[in-house]
Amino acid sequence: MKIAEIQDLIKFIAKAGVTEVEIVQKDFKITIKSEMPQRKKGFEEPLVHHTHIAPVTSVPMQASPLHLEAPAESPAEAPAAKSATENVNYIEVKSPMIGTFYRRPSPDKEPLKDVGDMIKKGDVVCVIEAMKLFNEIESEIKGKIVKFLVEDNTPVEYDQPLFLVDPS
Repeated sequence: MKIAEIQDLIKFIAKAGVTEVEIVQKDFKITIKSEMPQRKKGFEEPLVHHTHIAPVTSVPMQASPLHLEAPAESPAEAPAAKSATENVNYIEVKSPMIGTFYRRPSPDKEPLKDVGDMIKKGDVVCVIEAMKLFNEIESEIKGKIVKFLVEDNTPVEYDQPLFLVDPS
């Protein structure tokens, strides 16, 4: 058996995923062993498993006949709890597309809206650039802008909250 034939045989065995082959001829014997069988491409398992972890929400405790009290919240939890309760009455205006968020229609102009400005349905509240197109985003609600959640000239994802509106 020639060296080229042996090399072809080794390549064939590697592609087939066989762990051991033995060939016996009149005056020649060869054994080829592979330590790990190779998987065929169609049967590979995914390398990454994606899992979704649902957020944990707290439920307020009700007083029981024993008058048990909930433990006092730690100082680290206090700001998070306050910000969550502050945002309860506000509506999040979310991005309708992926792109770059701009508060101004052009760099030399004033922002379209600021914190404290009243908006009504149909008002242009920001611009999102997507694929070199500048899309004016119109308000679908009426209210007062309370807080911008995204900095000017930053990338945003689809359904990402852009700012909070107080509808009252």
